[in-house]
Amino acid sequence: MGFTRTIEVIFKRFLPAPFTIAVLLTLTTLVLALLTTPAPAEGSHFLELLSYWERGIWNKDLLVFGYQMMLILVLGHILVLSAPMNRLIQGLTGLVSNTAQSVLLVSVSTLLVSFFNWGLGLIFGAIMARKVAEASTQRGFKINYPLVGAAGYCGLMIWHGGISGSAPLKVAESGHLQQIMAGISDTAVLAQLPDAIPGSATIFSWWNLLLFAILLILIPLVFIRLSKHAPHTEVHVRPYRLETTTQQAEGAAERLDASLWFGRAVGLLVLGTFLYQYGSQLLQLTLTPNMLNFFMLGMALLLHGSFNSFLAAVEEAIKGAAGILIQFPLYFGIMGIMAESGMVGQIADFFVSIANETTLPIFTFFSAGLVNIFVPSGGGQWAVQGPIVIESAMQLGVPLPKAVMALAYGDQITNMLQPFWALPLLGITKLKAKEILPYTLIIMLVGSAVFIAGLLLL
Repeated sequence: MGFTRTIEVIFKRFLPAPFTIAVLLTLTTLVLALLTTPAPAEGSHFLELLSYWERGIWNKDLLVFGYQMMLILVLGHILVLSAPMNRLIQGLTGLVSNTAQSVLLVSVSTLLVSFFNWGLGLIFGAIMARKVAEASTQRGFKINYPLVGAAGYCGLMIWHGGISGSAPLKVAESGHLQQIMAGISDTAVLAQLPDAIPGSATIFSWWNLLLFAILLILIPLVFIRLSKHAPHTEVHVRPYRLETTTQQAEGAAERLDASLWFGRAVGLLVLGTFLYQYGSQLLQLTLTPNMLNFFMLGMALLLHGSFNSFLAAVEEAIKGAAGILIQFPLYFGIMGIMAESGMVGQIADFFVSIANETTLPIFTFFSAGLVNIFVPSGGGQWAVQGPIVIESAMQLGVPLPKAVMALAYGDQITNMLQPFWALPLLGITKLKAKEILPYTLIIMLVGSAVFIAGLLLL
């Protein structure tokens, strides 16, 4: 436990807030571009880089991307705050009576839910862990609560390879690859890029599903093994209440806001439109951020029933999207500097010089894991690192789906080390980062071994 204590101290003492990191990364990128990229024939090199930065911040395509990522988190959170989801969680936690059963239930359910949506899985796992602790308090059985909390967080190590993964979702959009590589790759390379990489080649590929299936079995087994050696104590926690109710409706307008039939009818209308609009794409296993968000919007309205309940959940869920809202434009600015100054090409050339078709996915995996510590957002990381990965893969002949998923795997695995996305879970469970970190580090090592083996062998 001394190693994990050291990690915790390092994060607390030397790692500032994510927004501060984004600002420092911006300044670092400016300095590196000033030192390594050619100056213009006329005018100030520094002012030119600042103009690249400003244009990147307000890049319309990237701003749309940022809003899509916010909705994926918020709508997933809204879904788990619905009464049917709460009843499901209550029913599941009623089945456990010891730590082994608890970590099995929490880890398996969290992994499955997170594969569908990372925002949903993040809050679902947190509430599952909290409800297990409540069951322990009410029924008097002892558990290792930090271990159960770690099981509730493990979904963040598989999310980017799942249905809400930022990188595989974006490359499935028509024209996205050309858009992010414009001004970086030459016309010959751009002509070789596919219009899109469908989900059937990434998320729903047999090798990605196989890796997920292996982890779905292996991670719960690791948690069960840990539960046999972890200390068990009595837990005393108060029931966690989801405040999604409002005062009783009085006027006609308020009754419409509180109407269950009206809210559910609108939800069914959205879902019907979803099937009509995207049915053919679903059959081809193609999924985009807009498709996922539209489906979750319909499901959220249907499960909450009334607009009152839905909007109360929105107010609660929107708090978790604050980091994306304010940090993403800074990441887009970094991408603007790197793309327009030529830094992306320089970095890609470096990877090409030290890697080959076999080792590039491994280099991508490790570099993505490192970048995730400083850019704790899969969407922000794709904006910054995605063009480098695509350019390097094109030059070395690495299949683009494999390169994209290598980035996704590296980004997601170090979430077990980087505590940024654990903050909602820690707030709900009242656990501390130092309590769950020893266990998340162990499953990070297990997951890393699986992903590296998969990239080398599959």
